[in-house]
Amino acid sequence: MQQRFSSSAKNLCRKILQTQTSIQATTRPPCDIFINHRGIDTNRTIAGLLHDHIFRLGLRPFLDSRNMKPGDRLFEKINPAIRNCKLGVAIFSPNYCDSYFCLHELALLMESKKRVIPIFCDVKPSQLQVMDYGTRSAKQLQRFSWALEESKYTVGLTFDTLTGDWSDFLNTATDAVIKNLVELEAENSSKKSTYIVQDSQ
Repeated sequence: MQQRFSSSAKNLCRKILQTQTSIQATTRPPCDIFINHRGIDTNRTIAGLLHDHIFRLGLRPFLDSRNMKPGDRLFEKINPAIRNCKLGVAIFSPNYCDSYFCLHELALLMESKKRVIPIFCDVKPSQLQVMDYGTRSAKQLQRFSWALEESKYTVGLTFDTLTGDWSDFLNTATDAVIKNLVELEAENSSKKSTYIVQDSQ
């Protein structure tokens, strides 16, 4: 299983990295994958492990605890990373919906029309709900609820941290990330080719 995954992942990564090497560093986005998560639930477990797993394959994931330093302003780092990333990974957990930042990031991913892979960690989609504690405007509640519903109706992964196989899950999640990146690269290449043909006519 591990050997099969490693071979598959390396082949898929090679395709992505070959495309990236043709782009100058000054024009490269700050990350390939934006990992949206609730720190107190997943920072030291699934989010951190997934980040490191993807990073070792030569890709550039963004995780706030890894990519930000003391003194950085949250929105000045996070918003551009979301707008320029290729793919989002939203890790839903029991305390996810209590965080304004988690919901803002999710909404911005959806508004930016990014493809998002949902991971339901120790929580069912039906348990996720935006609560009104009197601190959010009606517009914010509507925005966050819409983004959450979009995620619920997207095919994703589930994981139970108590009974699940961590190694198998990380392989499966990383495989899903890489396959989606390859599909996005193919779609972008196709659009560019179509534009070039139309422009030359």
